[in-house]
Amino acid sequence: MARHYGLDWLRIGAFALLILYHVALVFVPWPFLVKTADPADWVALPMMAINAWRLILLFFVSGYASRALMAKGGKLEAFIRSRSARLLIPLMFGIIVIVPVQPWIELMGQHHYAVGFWSFYFHDYFEFRSIDGIALPTWQHLWFVAYLWLYTVLLALAGMALRGRSLQGAFDTLFGGVWLWIWPTLWLVAVSAWLFPGGRETHALFGDWVAHASYLPAFLFGFAFAGSDKGFASVARLWPWAAGVSLLCYGIVVAIELAWPVDVIPPYPFGLAFSVARGVQGWSAIIALIGIADRYWNRDTLWRATLTEAVFPFYIIHQTVIVGVEWMLLPYNLSAGLEFGVLVVATIVGCWAFYAIGREVGWLRPLIGLRSRGPVHPPRGLTLASEEH
Repeated sequence: MARHYGLDWLRIGAFALLILYHVALVFVPWPFLVKTADPADWVALPMMAINAWRLILLFFVSGYASRALMAKGGKLEAFIRSRSARLLIPLMFGIIVIVPVQPWIELMGQHHYAVGFWSFYFHDYFEFRSIDGIALPTWQHLWFVAYLWLYTVLLALAGMALRGRSLQGAFDTLFGGVWLWIWPTLWLVAVSAWLFPGGRETHALFGDWVAHASYLPAFLFGFAFAGSDKGFASVARLWPWAAGVSLLCYGIVVAIELAWPVDVIPPYPFGLAFSVARGVQGWSAIIALIGIADRYWNRDTLWRATLTEAVFPFYIIHQTVIVGVEWMLLPYNLSAGLEFGVLVVATIVGCWAFYAIGREVGWLRPLIGLRSRGPVHPPRGLTLASEEH
């Protein structure tokens, strides 16, 4: 497979949006680990511009990257071992070292918990029980890594069962032309409007059918799409139309949200219209973003490889930085704009420091999701090979 730099940039952009989205969760009246003193309803509106597709896109690009890794050759057993090391080691490191401060802050701020952090860590965190409904220990935002590992193993097991037979032709036939847009859209609409109406993701792995119904197909689609010339050709024709439809559906979502804000359930048929519009918006946006990445972003730059490598360490640490910094900011009663700006800057600096230090320390590299090799320095040209996660 030839490297597609546009998909690299799409992956970088998707994780950047995810970090900004988690910063915004501090300021919206939706549940989150730590909240600003005065959340604002209007913050939900820009968040809904990406809410319908942000995670589906991440699993799509992860499936695409898995195809590239598998195409390098070797047995599927070796592929499973390699991916398990790259995903499970950072996951366990995150659960033990990175994540614990998050539930402690949530308990302190929202559940009147009055135990210091180290006492919490050594006496409560590893008790494998719940405190006020918060299960401990926890993986918090690192649920994505656990789900990605599960989907990767399922993919490899399916490859073993096929014994070398390819389903690429079946994919190209089923998702040829406009059906590349229609079939996934219908599935996402069915998931949100009919199969699991009102259902919420739990991120608990087992029993999280709402999430699996959306993310596993997206991961498998990305894997198959990576080998489909017809798929790229179809997207090249469809993406401007998909972009327009996505914007139209976002307008419908915003109108319903303005009429019934935050946790108010819209009456029939507006609730159904909301779910259908989100499903159509979600996949239409993904088609549009793939098309834009293919048309305009498929080129290398000086920092593309470094940013591609930095994505996974950024993801591992970002939510802990957000929650910790916001907890420290709360006593100062800053204005919302200043608080948001400080939080964004602190998160970027904290994430970059985590990556920049970790990549230079050999034993830290596997813990933060990097290959066990020598230190990586900013590229001097356009030839530095990047890593996929």
